[in-house]
Amino acid sequence: MNNDRRLVYSTEQGALDKPIAKRGKKKRGPSSPPQAIKNPSKQGVRIRRESKGRGGKNVCVVDGLNLNDAELKALLKKLKGQLGCGGAIKDSNLEIQGDHREKLLSLLEKEGFKAKLSGG
Repeated sequence: MNNDRRLVYSTEQGALDKPIAKRGKKKRGPSSPPQAIKNPSKQGVRIRRESKGRGGKNVCVVDGLNLNDAELKALLKKLKGQLGCGGAIKDSNLEIQGDHREKLLSLLEKEGFKAKLSGG
């Protein structure tokens, strides 16, 4: 066997044509978290109604809130108490059970958020 042959791929290590130290994930600099909007009246908050995947039951989804988890929980608790319904936080969106879009719009405007209804 000739000495000029070399292994270029292995199922255990992947491609071997690059030095081992350079293979793998590239290191990036420290990423800064997205900047929270200081003035809530400048946020683009949308309120929409969804029923897909919920057995025909309606929920109102409030998205576009740039709040941290603690502030989202506090806002959700206040809205659920004023509307007398259930709700949850999913993917940093508020989901309120039932069709309460008009009431949510007025409550969010009282809290200082610039909200709009979206969808039909």
